[in-house]
Amino acid sequence: MAVKLTSLDVMSDAPVIPVIVLNEVAHAVPLALALVEGGIRMLEVTLRTPVALACIEAIAGEVPQAVVGAGTVRSAADAQAAAMAGARFAVSPGYTPSVGKACHDLELPLLPGVATGSEIMAAQEDGYTALKFFPALQAGGVAMLKAWQGPFGDVKFCPTGGITGGNAGDFLRLPNVVCVGGSWLTPPEVIARGDWAHITQLARQAAAVHRHG
Repeated sequence: MAVKLTSLDVMSDAPVIPVIVLNEVAHAVPLALALVEGGIRMLEVTLRTPVALACIEAIAGEVPQAVVGAGTVRSAADAQAAAMAGARFAVSPGYTPSVGKACHDLELPLLPGVATGSEIMAAQEDGYTALKFFPALQAGGVAMLKAWQGPFGDVKFCPTGGITGGNAGDFLRLPNVVCVGGSWLTPPEVIARGDWAHITQLARQAAAVHRHG
């Protein structure tokens, strides 16, 4: 039986959670193996393509050293489908109480997306204190996270959206940032040509990014 995770466990495992968009089930397992080899185990497969659930199922079944989660979870039905496919955590682009309750009932750790103080308070009311700041760059970036340290000092963030290998360190230096999410570890063209060694190299670089403290 897999160990129960918390949202903070998911965020604390590595400096970066890859945000993955897969168009072919055949790519799922080799991509997961390449990321794990590079030191990245928490894998967010977004529910943005028709094969996403099948990809989650393949990784859950064939790459036990990875911890696969579902991204772009927008409804209770999404959460249910993700859990049935074998997802061990969920990430949502925003927050609603129904998504929060569904994940709580499924015992599926959730990283809810927030971009405003009101959304942080709504998520906190439902027991969530490890949150995804999305879209990070467009919603105020580093300056916004610094401003939130005062009123929301007990909240930890995973900024996602516009994060790159070039600016990840700026976010990871903040005391309220545990990790970042980004798609730069899994470029579509690299996946398409099956260059898994390049993915491992990108994962190694991401795993080595220095965090505060």
